[in-house]
Amino acid sequence: MNKKQKIKLIIAGLIFLFVVIVTLVVVKRLLTKNELDSTVYQVKKETYENCIEIAGTVSAAEEQTLQALGDGTVLGVYVKKGDKLKKGDLIIQLDATEQEYNLAKLDYDMASTKISGSKKEYELQQKQRLSLLRKIEDRKVTATFDGIIADLDVSVGDSLEAKDSVGTLVNIDYLTAEVEIAETDVSKLKVGQKVDFTFPAYSGETIQGYVVSWPAIGEVTSRGATIVKAKIRIDEFPEEILPNYSFTGKIQITDPIENIVVEKYAVAYENHEAYVVTAGGKRIDVKVQPYGRTYVKVLEGLSGGEVLKAQSKSEVSGMNRMRPGAGNMKNDPKMGAGGPPPGGF
Repeated sequence: MNKKQKIKLIIAGLIFLFVVIVTLVVVKRLLTKNELDSTVYQVKKETYENCIEIAGTVSAAEEQTLQALGDGTVLGVYVKKGDKLKKGDLIIQLDATEQEYNLAKLDYDMASTKISGSKKEYELQQKQRLSLLRKIEDRKVTATFDGIIADLDVSVGDSLEAKDSVGTLVNIDYLTAEVEIAETDVSKLKVGQKVDFTFPAYSGETIQGYVVSWPAIGEVTSRGATIVKAKIRIDEFPEEILPNYSFTGKIQITDPIENIVVEKYAVAYENHEAYVVTAGGKRIDVKVQPYGRTYVKVLEGLSGGEVLKAQSKSEVSGMNRMRPGAGNMKNDPKMGAGGPPPGGF
């Protein structure tokens, strides 16, 4: 092969290589275009909650353990389970024969002392009489508040010992609970903050309550964590919710914030102004700001649910040249250094 033939062969090879490269570029562009044409992104609504998660059990507004203050035989039981009582209503009467006898005898002695005894002795007998009256009252078990008999296990003729528990009176005008709040969250608490409750025993909607108070001192748990026990309250609740039922919940620090977000690849830029194109081909001007690494938050132009076409990389790259004031991730109070707030994509 002479020199002339070699040159022709080299030129032919270069031409072939050029054709192959051009073909690959064209094919790649066509594939990219087809891929962009077939790729779509849906605009989503995301709810950001600034809250403290809690769990525990609810208690009745008031609770009285029904118990005798001394030994004795039950002479009368005047209520039954489920009865509604007023403060001061008699529930149980114990035998008070001995105490009544002692009072009658003292009254007799006081009559004689008043006539022929000393003034000092009479004053001492008056104090003794008050003590005997209190002992007679202690033979009764009465309601200390308006409420309902939740439990009662006693009958006439039963012999009770001091402090024996025979039942429970509850006031369920409202429910309360004590929940543990981590020391890092205590500064976020405010009286009256809304609390959302969810009960496993109730499949209905969320029950609402509020923060009542918390102590001025923390405590250390057996796990070594420092917490504060906050008191929360529910004023309105369905009859399915009973004292001692368990719950999970959230103390709402601020009202939930709804963000409209979409992948940044759905946004293009023209003269530093953002826009999107719907799957149907409609162009919509929007205002956006960065939201994590792959998302943008839509400030204007979209309401959520729209399906958008993907944009080319060159158009998306305009994201890095956004006009001043279009938004800065670091200046967003809801953003952390590493991306969207909890619940983000």
